[in-house]
Amino acid sequence: MAATGTDALAGPAEPAFRPRPGVLVLLSRNRAALIGGAIVLTFVLMAVFAPLLPLADPLKSNFLAIRKPPSELYWFGTDELGRDQVSRLFFGAQASLLAGIISVLIALAIGVPFGLLAGWYGGWTDIAISRVTEAMLACPFLILAIAFAAVLGPSLTNAMIAIGLSAVPIFVRLVRAQVMSVKAEDFVEGARAVGARDLRIVVRHILPNILSPIVVQSTLFMAQAIILEAALSFLGLGQQPPSPSWGQMLNVAKNFMDQAPWMSVAPGICIFLAVLGFNLLGDGLRDVLDPKEN
Repeated sequence: MAATGTDALAGPAEPAFRPRPGVLVLLSRNRAALIGGAIVLTFVLMAVFAPLLPLADPLKSNFLAIRKPPSELYWFGTDELGRDQVSRLFFGAQASLLAGIISVLIALAIGVPFGLLAGWYGGWTDIAISRVTEAMLACPFLILAIAFAAVLGPSLTNAMIAIGLSAVPIFVRLVRAQVMSVKAEDFVEGARAVGARDLRIVVRHILPNILSPIVVQSTLFMAQAIILEAALSFLGLGQQPPSPSWGQMLNVAKNFMDQAPWMSVAPGICIFLAVLGFNLLGDGLRDVLDPKEN
């Protein structure tokens, strides 16, 4: 009787199962994701609102203000043609972020289907796709992107295609490994048992269960894509003058390191912060979406 009275005073027992908080709630508790998301959001806002802000024309030369140092009028100074560095940084964010987004979409559009084919069917399909993937991965990533860009020609569009094609083997290998680990699960065997077709099983059952690592890898690759776009533009294979991008600004600034060092500082800091932001956001997403990897 004493035990029964004690249980009654203790109140109702807590449920044995507590639902897992949503992704946004978990991200809000992750410091790395918050910092990375804030940095990324800042650059996204820069790119989106650049045409709406009262900024100087990023393409207009001012020969009375050539290579002016930072001041109240020109916060980050001017370049070799007297163009405002702040304005070119804002508009350059459009090119750099667009290159990252488009290249990731290209890599996903090619890499995910081939990874699904290799992981699901196996056999000669897997062998053929895997050998091509390994051959591409054998080349350094930057060298592969430079080779594609050199073949396609110098432009921002071709640079995005080159970066996307260079990243295809990364997503092929990731998706293939995830499919091979998931296709032996009971829910896949159950779908097979009821006569579901391969396409339906892959699209309705396997793909939704491997989205988390794909999202994480896509976020992390955005950082690599920004670096690669900057590298290609620095080498003259990406954004062409007079249109600004951070890499193209560095390409010009290297010729004036002694006379105008501020020309290279601002775009370099933007590239560093953008890469840091996407890496922190990707790490936070990995902690939330794929906690088994921790």
